[in-house]
Amino acid sequence: MAASLPISGARSGVTARGWRWTALGIASLLAVPMVTVLASFLVPASAVWRHLWQTQLMELLSNTLLLLAGVGAGTLVVGTGLAWLVVYHQFPGRRLLEWALMLPLAMPAYVLGFVFLGLCDFAGPLQTFLRQTFGPEIRLPELRSGWGVTLMMTLVFYPYVYLLARAAFYSQGAATLETARSLGSTPLRAFVRITLPMARPALVAGVALTMMEALADFGTVATFGYRTLTEAIYRVWYGMFDRTAATQLASGLLCLALALLVVERRARGRARFTDTYRRGPGLQPIRLRGWRAALALGSCLAVLTPGFLLPVGQLGLWTLTTLRAGQIAPAFGTLLGNTIYLAVLATGLACLTAIVLAYASRLSPSPSVRWSTQSAALGYALPGSVVAVGVLLPLAWLDHALLPLLTSLLGYSGGMVLTGSAVGLLFAYLVRFLAVSLHTVDASLTKIPPSFDDAARSLGAGVGRVLRRVHLPLMRSGLLTALILVLVEVMKEMPATLLLRPLGLNTLAVEVWQRTSESQWQEAAVPALAIVAVGILPVLLAVRWSARR
Repeated sequence: MAASLPISGARSGVTARGWRWTALGIASLLAVPMVTVLASFLVPASAVWRHLWQTQLMELLSNTLLLLAGVGAGTLVVGTGLAWLVVYHQFPGRRLLEWALMLPLAMPAYVLGFVFLGLCDFAGPLQTFLRQTFGPEIRLPELRSGWGVTLMMTLVFYPYVYLLARAAFYSQGAATLETARSLGSTPLRAFVRITLPMARPALVAGVALTMMEALADFGTVATFGYRTLTEAIYRVWYGMFDRTAATQLASGLLCLALALLVVERRARGRARFTDTYRRGPGLQPIRLRGWRAALALGSCLAVLTPGFLLPVGQLGLWTLTTLRAGQIAPAFGTLLGNTIYLAVLATGLACLTAIVLAYASRLSPSPSVRWSTQSAALGYALPGSVVAVGVLLPLAWLDHALLPLLTSLLGYSGGMVLTGSAVGLLFAYLVRFLAVSLHTVDASLTKIPPSFDDAARSLGAGVGRVLRRVHLPLMRSGLLTALILVLVEVMKEMPATLLLRPLGLNTLAVEVWQRTSESQWQEAAVPALAIVAVGILPVLLAVRWSARR
């Protein structure tokens, strides 16, 4: 038995090298879309940029930057304010609102946007009621504007900041605030001078995430007619059929996304506020009474109602009206089937890839493996339109290289093999959402002590068998979480699906886009409500996690 250990160790070393090279190969493949887009800078299309500069580039860039600034500031104020209310104060309904304020995470921004447009348009029920009540001259402010898009995204994305701020506030405990109050600080001053600076890394991370989501959004800005770089890529690609111009725009958007990522990392890296974890007793929320309690409750409902309750109620009414009138699309079953089919395939592929990368990092924690694993997860910071452009160009090149070979060997006389197929779409989903599964799987794998690996290998188990028999059963909860999160993200993804879907293949998100682009609000309600219903799953997971303080 003792003589067999070195052999087993040698075989384990060979196997570990195999996992390492597999991880490096996967990371290199996943980097192709980003490299393709960035490589467009090597051959700048001077005529394209000159035309864009003279016509619309400044408008696109200024609109995009204003949107990012507005959403960042709005989500910071709303998310932090709500977290401060529910963590440090006691008022009627607080326990219910503490988790209910996460529900807007289930609402895609483009769904919330078209619901409000349907309600607030000139012929909508709200403006009709106002004209009948107060006279025909009454008009609401135009919602199809920059402030309207910013408001919609703030209502949908604030839970990212709320969740991180709430967790940061709970982690600080009561000792720090009690010390500040004993030195004469008021509760509000102690919160501003001590609590907020200590929570700055979490707040910066939450705001950066909301800004990346706003940068990646296509459905909302397109529905509202608000011109940004993301919307321009789709319009140039399909409206002008100019791949060069679309790639150049995508490269600019990619640089902006990477700049946000760098700023977020540097902001967190400079933070020097630490928590010693000597908290003492837990937090004792201040009990509010009278008008203060009513104000706190009203503030929470003022955000939750337009962000979730009102749109879900309106979608439900439109769905009932559509069902009673028998106007539900006959192809709804096909749409649902296509969506689930693509989502299941992409989810399985993403989770399998995440397991390989995370396990390779565990077996061979070298700088090259760690760097490649982290770079493979950068796709989540990229807008779907950028990923789509970066995927389609290599596929087209590969098709042109394969067609002569297929023709000579197999007599193939058809068109493109990969371009316009589900292969490109699934690869784009993998690039875009691998980070969601990788972070979850890696966190679950990290919790397993290395001694388990040593014990299993000392009994003669190989690397693959240790993964199957030891790690995967212990990672069951984390894998299930990763599956659900990726599934929901794929079902909501719109820009990559619009650019890469095979001809004639529609999904729920595409159906919502097509209906809302024609202002068919009621017809869009059924697929939109289905997306929201599925989106509830990760929110319930977040509620479960948040209960473990």
